[in-house]
Amino acid sequence: MKKLKKILLWLVIAIVVVLIAAMSYVKVALPDVGAAPKMKVEMTPERIARGEYLANHVSICIDCHSKRDWSRFSGPPTPGTLGMGGDLFNQKFGFPGSYYAKNITPEGISRYTDGELFRVITTGVTKEGRAIFPVMPYHNYGLMDEEDIKSIIAYIRTLKSIKNEVPESTSDFPMNFIINVIPQKAKLTKKPPETDIVNYGKYLVTASACIDCHTQFKKGKRVAGTEFGGGREFPFPDGSIVRSGNISPDQETGIGKWDEASFIKLFRSRSDSVTLNTRLKPGDFNSIMPWTMYGRMHEEDLKAIYAFLKTVKPIKNAVTKYTPSPAKLAKN
Repeated sequence: MKKLKKILLWLVIAIVVVLIAAMSYVKVALPDVGAAPKMKVEMTPERIARGEYLANHVSICIDCHSKRDWSRFSGPPTPGTLGMGGDLFNQKFGFPGSYYAKNITPEGISRYTDGELFRVITTGVTKEGRAIFPVMPYHNYGLMDEEDIKSIIAYIRTLKSIKNEVPESTSDFPMNFIINVIPQKAKLTKKPPETDIVNYGKYLVTASACIDCHTQFKKGKRVAGTEFGGGREFPFPDGSIVRSGNISPDQETGIGKWDEASFIKLFRSRSDSVTLNTRLKPGDFNSIMPWTMYGRMHEEDLKAIYAFLKTVKPIKNAVTKYTPSPAKLAKN
C-alpha cells in the first residue's frame, strides 16, 4: 500500500511539473508568428483611397475602433470619433475577458512601424509580442492580399489624431493562457480578378469576416456545420438580443429564394439617409451588423458576395432575429 501511495504521489508530481512546464512555455514562448516584416508603405493617393474604402465598407476597421451611436439603426460611427477606440467587448457579450478596441489614429499607432502594423493586423501579435483576442478577425485579414493590408495601413495613418487612452485588455482564466496559441502566421493570398465573380466574392466575404457573425459560436469557437447559417446571439445592454441572419442559400430559411437585386436593395435600404437620420426609441429593434457601412460597398462587390453565398452549403436554420428586452416584453 505504501509503495502504491509513493507511486501515485510521484505520478501527481510528474503531472504537475509537466503542466507547469507547458503553461510556462505557452506564456513565455508563444505567440510565435515570426518577426514583423521590414516594409515601408507608400502613401500614394490611390493606396489611401483603397484603404479608406476597405476600412469603412469591407473590413470595416472604423466600425469597432470608433464610438458607435446606438441611438441610430446599426450603430453608425459617431462623427469625430473615427479610429479613437475604447469600445469594450466583455463577459456581458459572451467574451472570456475584457477586450478594448485600440486607438488606431496616429496618436495610438505612431509608435508602430508599418511592418509591426502589418503583423498585428494579419496575425494578432502586437509590437510587444503580445497576443490579442480575435474580436478583431485577424485570422481573416491574414488571408487577404498584401496590397490591401498595406492600403489599410496607409489610410489609418491619415486619420485625424485623437488623444484617447485605452485600457489594456485582459483575459479570464484559462483564456489568459489559451490566447497565446491562437495567433498563426498569415497565409496571404492574391485578390482574384473581379471577372472571377465567385472567387472574388469569396475574397470579399473573407475580408468582411461574414462567417464570424453568421455562424454559431460555442466556447469561443465556430460550431462546425453551421457556417453562414446564422443564429449567433448578440446581447444588447438593455437585455434585448439580436441574432445573425441565415445567409446560406437554403430555400426556406436562408437566401435561396432571393435574387441579386433583392440582396443589393437590402443593403442600400439600410444605409440610406432616412435610416441614418432616424433616431430609435429605447427597446426598438436594432442590429449589431454595421449596415450603414457595408451598405455603401460598391455594387460590383455586393454582386460578387451574393454570387459566392449562393455556392455555399445550404443550412436549414430558422432564426428569430430579435428578442425584445424583458422590460419591453413586460410592458406589452
